[in-house]
Amino acid sequence: MVAKRIIPCLDVADGRVVKGVNFVGLRDAGDPVELACRYSAAGADELVFLDIAASHQGRGTLVELVRRTAEAVTIPFTVGGGISSVEGITELLRAGADKVSLNSSAVRDPELVDRGAERFGCQCIVVAIDARARAGGGWDVYVKGGRENTGLDAVAWARQVVARGAGEILLTSMDGDGTQAGYALDLTRAVADAVEVPVIASGGAGCIDHLAQALDPGPEGGHASAALLASLLHDGVLTVEAIKTELLSRGLPIRPLAQPLTSAC
Repeated sequence: MVAKRIIPCLDVADGRVVKGVNFVGLRDAGDPVELACRYSAAGADELVFLDIAASHQGRGTLVELVRRTAEAVTIPFTVGGGISSVEGITELLRAGADKVSLNSSAVRDPELVDRGAERFGCQCIVVAIDARARAGGGWDVYVKGGRENTGLDAVAWARQVVARGAGEILLTSMDGDGTQAGYALDLTRAVADAVEVPVIASGGAGCIDHLAQALDPGPEGGHASAALLASLLHDGVLTVEAIKTELLSRGLPIRPLAQPLTSAC
């Protein structure tokens, strides 16, 4: 069985890590490279690094920040925000990112997923889906940092981008983001069961129980391949070591903590 992953999320705006509730009320959470180093050394499996202002403000992702992070950490990381072309994907991968995450640009130009996967391979292309529950059931896809409802159905959109070549889905529940009330298990399970690529659960982690539920393959679990979290780690409520130790004790297939590696931090 493939090991489940624990992935810290670094949401970046104006060169700083930020965190808010439902994508608003953002507060400073630290230096992105410093935090990336900390989580890499602590045993995180991967990192996700999102420039959350880039799509809205029309800026390109900060390539220099990606380069600095790549030089400092020892684990794979994904970067997203404002990527709208194969040239943009190329620039970020050359700067040191292992994968790129497409969100608004994939909705605007779905063939970008095809072109990126054809050029770099499915393993390099992540599609981020920000979803909110709609009245009457199901979930709508939002873009522009949660400001615009596309009218797309989240499950159908996930199927489409995987068919186009996405190798992973980063699925954020906008209803749960930053609330620490738990992942949206119905949403995560619906998408994970609909596609044959890994799904990363995001939005709502408040305790270790929530992570265990998201990763649980049982009928009530989220069926996710990885769990993304931010505030719990940024605020020091939990550590990667504590999370992994507890999840391993519950019998979940988590990658054990490795011996500390020397980083460039």
